[in-house]
Amino acid sequence: MTVAHLVIVMPAYNEAEGITEFIDEIREHVAPLADRVTFAVADDRSTDATVAALSGIDDVEVRPQAVNRGHGPTAVAAYQAGLALDPDLLVHVDGDGQFVGPDFARLILAAESTGADVVHGVRHSRTDAWYRRVLTGAVGLLIAAAAGRRVPDVNTPLRAYRPDALRPLLDALPADALVPHVHFSLAEARAGFRVRYLSVRSIPRRGASANGTMWGSGVKALVPPPRLRQFAVAALREAWQLSLRPGAPLRGIRSPHPVETGDRSA
Repeated sequence: MTVAHLVIVMPAYNEAEGITEFIDEIREHVAPLADRVTFAVADDRSTDATVAALSGIDDVEVRPQAVNRGHGPTAVAAYQAGLALDPDLLVHVDGDGQFVGPDFARLILAAESTGADVVHGVRHSRTDAWYRRVLTGAVGLLIAAAAGRRVPDVNTPLRAYRPDALRPLLDALPADALVPHVHFSLAEARAGFRVRYLSVRSIPRRGASANGTMWGSGVKALVPPPRLRQFAVAALREAWQLSLRPGAPLRGIRSPHPVETGDRSA
């Protein structure tokens, strides 16, 4: 089975060290599964050579953002850029390269063989700082309470979407959303999307720095940095406004293919 047009979208910020290697690795593993592959990179005003590193690559489209806005809004912009390319299947992944090529092929095969609306890559062997893993777990508990069932790895950035499933999610989300994947995961669970979960390997960020650029570089701190604490508070406020309160925009999402709900693994 092959996908007519596979679009892989990436938000990126200061990933010049590893992003071309990452794209090459993804391409190697997904090219046999698609008639056409396009990469759409939304660059969040990188201060390094990320944009220059990607220029001139035939199957890569780079969309520099007007201003630096952070990961969430850049991920939303990447999704929008990908949908504009009229894909048959769209895969989102962060540009820091924390996944391995073979798992992209597995993700696509899971989407095609099951007919899922979305396939989530559920990370194992995560190397993120302990407080980021704890934050993900805490958010997962909140989403489980709101959705009535557990969603594994609620904020995973590795996802494969059918365009008709992704569009209503994006339409309900403001362009400056801080945690789009948290909102998506909750809306998908509530609405009965056909969701499949695939265990995938998580590796350290590619490049000389072991830490991602979203929270700064250097040695991992032993306690959450102030910026992360401020972000967590803002994200909880946003979750209430967009997804949790009565009448919230994402509470009205309905699946394009309603089915029985429940956790399913690919």
